[in-house]
Amino acid sequence: MAKRVGVDKWLFGTVLLLVLFGLVMVFSASAVMSQAESGSPYKYVAKQGMYALFGMIALFALMRVDYRRYNSYPFVGSAVALTGMLLAAVFAIPALNHTHRWFRLGSFSFQPSELAKPVLVLFLAYFLQTRIHTMDDWKGTILRAVLPPLVFIGLILKEPDLGTALVCAAVTMAMLYLAGMQVKWIGVGLLASSPVLYYMLWMVPFRRARMEIFFHPELDPLGKGFHITQSLIAVGTGGISGLGLMEGRQKLYFLPEAWTDFIFANISEELGLLGALALVSLFCYFGYRGLRAAFLSTDPFARFLAFGLTSAVLIQAFFNISVAIALVPTKGITLPFISFGGTSLFFTLAGMGVLLNITREID
Repeated sequence: MAKRVGVDKWLFGTVLLLVLFGLVMVFSASAVMSQAESGSPYKYVAKQGMYALFGMIALFALMRVDYRRYNSYPFVGSAVALTGMLLAAVFAIPALNHTHRWFRLGSFSFQPSELAKPVLVLFLAYFLQTRIHTMDDWKGTILRAVLPPLVFIGLILKEPDLGTALVCAAVTMAMLYLAGMQVKWIGVGLLASSPVLYYMLWMVPFRRARMEIFFHPELDPLGKGFHITQSLIAVGTGGISGLGLMEGRQKLYFLPEAWTDFIFANISEELGLLGALALVSLFCYFGYRGLRAAFLSTDPFARFLAFGLTSAVLIQAFFNISVAIALVPTKGITLPFISFGGTSLFFTLAGMGVLLNITREID
């Protein structure tokens, strides 16, 4: 195909619109609590804006770097090794709320599990590009392909962060399926992982409580079912057109994490069903442009890279929205581009820079 003069402007515009919308909604969801905590309504949105600025700088920089530069063993191997070390080193940091997820420096933090997602995509794109004709070789191809992701997932589970681990697992399966892996191997993988998943969901006390209350949140609406109950109240209160921007009531000491994990519930309350559907439509259009770049690419490495970067955003968005409307049990996972979370926003935007560079090769 002839080389495009510029990047996919529709994809770029969609990403920019999602980021700007996210900043508006972070401010709307956090202003009152921020004022109460720090005396300024801009505490959270200012920090998110700073990460958005850094992320956009990374996007523009990587948008101009030929993606083929990443297609080498030294680069991929170094990225995998560095990420693995960071995921392990985080356990040397004192636990915060019984978790080992962040490196902290003053008011800033870095979450290595957010780096794990694009590096996992990079590794699989590099490894699978030459093995699309050997996907029936479980030992030489499939097993070798899943080993680094399994190490990442194991360390992320240990933090513990089940939500991000599930996103990594889902992206891995999707990329292996794109490469031509038979469905039976997905079944084998699900069967092999079921004891671990059972243990994580039912043998860990706080997750067991989440699973039990998920089916009957009305039994403890002010305790274990508080998150789900308040989120559904917010979504239902919004109706068709919402209460209006900044007019949401659930964020006022009712809806927990209104500017992070449950920001979709706040969006639904303030902008209603129409606003929620508009946001979902933006994610769908983003998915269309990203997957279009993947499937129109004639370079296998670019195809896998574009597919993985796009799928990671879509899968994480699906999980977050599903939690907010009680389709799945509560788990801490951000809504890409939208939720407050600097590391997530930065690495997502950096990944979009790589994706946009790939679109230069598409008519």
